[in-house]
Amino acid sequence: MSVQKGVALFKTSYEALAGSVYLVADEAGVVPVIADILDQIDRLSCVALVSATLQPALQALCQARHVKLLCAPFPQETLPQLIDTAQVGITHAACAVAEAGAVVEVTTNDEVRLVSTLPAAHICVLRAADIVMTLEEAAPQLEQIFASHPAGCAITFISGPSRTADIEMKLILGVHGPKASHVIVVDAR
Repeated sequence: MSVQKGVALFKTSYEALAGSVYLVADEAGVVPVIADILDQIDRLSCVALVSATLQPALQALCQARHVKLLCAPFPQETLPQLIDTAQVGITHAACAVAEAGAVVEVTTNDEVRLVSTLPAAHICVLRAADIVMTLEEAAPQLEQIFASHPAGCAITFISGPSRTADIEMKLILGVHGPKASHVIVVDAR
């Protein structure tokens, strides 16, 4: 599989599930895309929870945009309040499954998982080289992830915004999690 083929299929599949996908040539392209997304949310009152891997690139952005940036590790005693105040969670994906339109998030504690599942919007950064075509192709990588975390980890598949159709048989986004889900694919040449 070529990287371009995987990126194209992932983009089509993820967007079919009401998510948004942005393709950037390199890591320098990530921050402007996040800035645009934050502007759409409400930059003057936005609170962003950020996983540890993405903090350095976002510090300057958030200061310039008047966004309150809350970075992992989060204090356990105030985590519920932090989650309640956050409009956006920003995380990094371990990989993605193109045909399913799903990013794969790996966490060893709940705080990072909460960053992607509870705020109204989720932004995920993904390397194009980490996209596989099928779940079967992802299996060896997932097995390796479990093996490298003997104390345990959680693997979450995220395929677009939260959705339910059990309320009057109508599809509603954002009932049990983010109503907007964005993926920024890096090195998508």
